Amino acid sequence: AMNNLSVNLHLLMVSFYRPTKERYKIIVEAGAFPSDQYMLETQIKFHGLDPADTLVELSPRPGEHTLRKEDILAEIRKQGNSLAMVNMAGIQYYTGQLFDMQAITQAAHEVGAVAGFDLAHAAGNALLKLHDWDVDFATWCSYKYLNSGPGNVSGIFVHERYAERPDLPRFAGWWGHDEGERFRMEKGFVPMYGADGWQLANSNVLALAAHQASLDIFQEAGMENLRAKSEKLTAYLEYLIEQISGKSGVLEIITPKNPAERGCQLSLLIHRGGKAVFDEFYKHGVVGDWRNPNVIRLAPTPLYNSFLDVFRFAKILEQSLEKFA
Repeated sequence: AMNNLSVNLHLLMVSFYRPTKERYKIIVEAGAFPSDQYMLETQIKFHGLDPADTLVELSPRPGEHTLRKEDILAEIRKQGNSLAMVNMAGIQYYTGQLFDMQAITQAAHEVGAVAGFDLAHAAGNALLKLHDWDVDFATWCSYKYLNSGPGNVSGIFVHERYAERPDLPRFAGWWGHDEGERFRMEKGFVPMYGADGWQLANSNVLALAAHQASLDIFQEAGMENLRAKSEKLTAYLEYLIEQISGKSGVLEIITPKNPAERGCQLSLLIHRGGKAVFDEFYKHGVVGDWRNPNVIRLAPTPLYNSFLDVFRFAKILEQSLEKFA
């Protein structure tokens, strides 16, 4: 646990984005979260490169809203020896698409590139087996599905093959120094084993207490149990929305239908009256999320949402569409 998500993305890029004349390109999904875009662009410029020539943005096929796995893997193979890194979301924040991180990582490694993921919308939502999937690095925040409060601490994953690589470039701080030697205050940075070696400074204790309380709840509930309920909750929401959509004809779900390709979230594309419909939700106590120009994000969360919550929401959605769309 350390820093926040954008800071950690930058720190991990220092270590894992090591462009050469031949191998320098980065693959990312088009429409990535803005902070990720800014991070990648400025990291590329920091190395004296042009983002226009370096960043390969993957877009869905015409008429589609999400990326096909075969297209992602094909682009990785196409870039081949010029590819330095795949740096994508685990779950795309706008569409809710859950990417096959294992397949993407394997494809990246086959062409000699590294693979890293922003798990802001995946941590506490999807089942993650980063070590088993051979992912090189990842980072996430704790104030979405992990419920630790706005601005709370981020976390990172670094594969154990880098655990004892003191030669790996990094921006170091004293909290990442060998714990047994830290308070000797001597020169010469000796990184702690694993991801701990990327820490810079001590974290806020009050923030960590809130984060620990949330993690304890997840530990007690079990991610497998939460994921099993989540799939049923979201499938039920999807079913009800599809019944409403068939009547209204003004909305469509742009999140993948396959449960293996999504988390809790469903993104609704509203063809008219979307913002008014969304604003009506709040009057009935429903908290969703509006994304310009016309998408409403909904995420029934298994820790504290029930099937009755989903049923009640569907009634509110239907009434709101009749009123404004």
